[in-house]
Amino acid sequence: MAVFALCDANNFYCSCERVFNPKLKGVPIVVLSNNDGCCISRSAEAKAIGIKMGDPWHKISKWAEAAGTRKFSSNYELYGDMSRRIYEVLSRYAPNVEPYSIDEMFLDLTGLPGDMLEHGRIIRQAVLQETKIPTCVGIGETKTKAKLANYLAKQRHEYKGVCDLRDPRFVELVYPTIDVCEVWGIGKAATDKLRAQGVASVADLVRMSLKQVREMLTVTGTRVVAELRGVSCLPLTLVAPQRKGTAVTRTFGVFVTRQDELAEAMSSFATRAAEKLREHGLIAGSMSVFVQTNKFNGDPYYANSVAFDIEPTSDTFAMIENALRGMRAIWRDGYRYWKAGVMLNDLSPEDEYRETLFATRPKAHSDRLMVALDKINGRYGTGSIRPAVNGLEKRWRAQSRFHSPRYTTEVTELMNAKVLATFEGKGVGDFLNNIDQ
Repeated sequence: MAVFALCDANNFYCSCERVFNPKLKGVPIVVLSNNDGCCISRSAEAKAIGIKMGDPWHKISKWAEAAGTRKFSSNYELYGDMSRRIYEVLSRYAPNVEPYSIDEMFLDLTGLPGDMLEHGRIIRQAVLQETKIPTCVGIGETKTKAKLANYLAKQRHEYKGVCDLRDPRFVELVYPTIDVCEVWGIGKAATDKLRAQGVASVADLVRMSLKQVREMLTVTGTRVVAELRGVSCLPLTLVAPQRKGTAVTRTFGVFVTRQDELAEAMSSFATRAAEKLREHGLIAGSMSVFVQTNKFNGDPYYANSVAFDIEPTSDTFAMIENALRGMRAIWRDGYRYWKAGVMLNDLSPEDEYRETLFATRPKAHSDRLMVALDKINGRYGTGSIRPAVNGLEKRWRAQSRFHSPRYTTEVTELMNAKVLATFEGKGVGDFLNNIDQ
């Protein structure tokens, strides 16, 4: 029988901030969205004082700070690297690991010997010891049950961070106590439909016939119910599905009123979008760009977008050229632009592309140039070398006033350690020998 586990980091962004700043232990913490707008991660202490997910910081800042809350701008470089470290630890305890999100990873424990509950405790302790990130582990015969077990491990302290939902007797006890809205794959609309039919708990859902479920929740719902009954319908995905599109969009830190500033922003977005394609070995065959003003501040509202085919590529300079062409088509004077973005679609593997006779950029030359660009930026840091049109000052950049250091990915922001020790009456040699011992 298959055995899956889900390892989920607790309040992940906030936990990452605490790893390198022990003074934050026990302090209410929130991490803010791009432009320092809304709360997107809250520590348990922040939740306890009433801070809700999505709360606009400017509305709650006075009372939250009076209660001792510390706020941080999103530090995605740090969070991404900490996620990678968790993956490396988990890979030692399971033959296959599937990252589901930046803070959740499925493990295939099928065929491993020993007590799976104890194995879950060992995994949790290993992640905590090596990364300092607290996690919870849920175990089940299916991914849906593992996800539900993880919910129980987080919400119910008696399970001490690890829950195994494979015992049928245990399932009979806990399913009636779990609201149907907590099931992975059952959204608000499905929950409302179910409750209208008197289906309030997971036990109620499992008791439904598959025909009823299919009529109310389509085939997806039947898979969910089958998984809750212990029939695995969602195997571990070891190869990530090919992306269908990618986007880089930003809210500006200040209103953009000049076309040259918007051109800087658009070219920067196109640069990052092209980098994302090359990271995944893809090329894009179409692009869309958009701009919009802020409809909530009383300014005249304007929003527009344009979509068009492009010569399939992941070349940064080709992307910039196309993005600026689209931007010029939708630019209108007299507006204060608040948000813009570049979206790439019709993605396909680069190694399947065959250059045509009429290609405007020779692929071989483009490939060499992009490899050199990526190597330099990979070695010396993102943006070390970039197209001049991306600008230098970037006044439009989203606000990030409360940014913590990138402790693990930026050499200039590494932590400094100081050792103070005295050995009275002993020389330097004795001091060094003492350290060796």
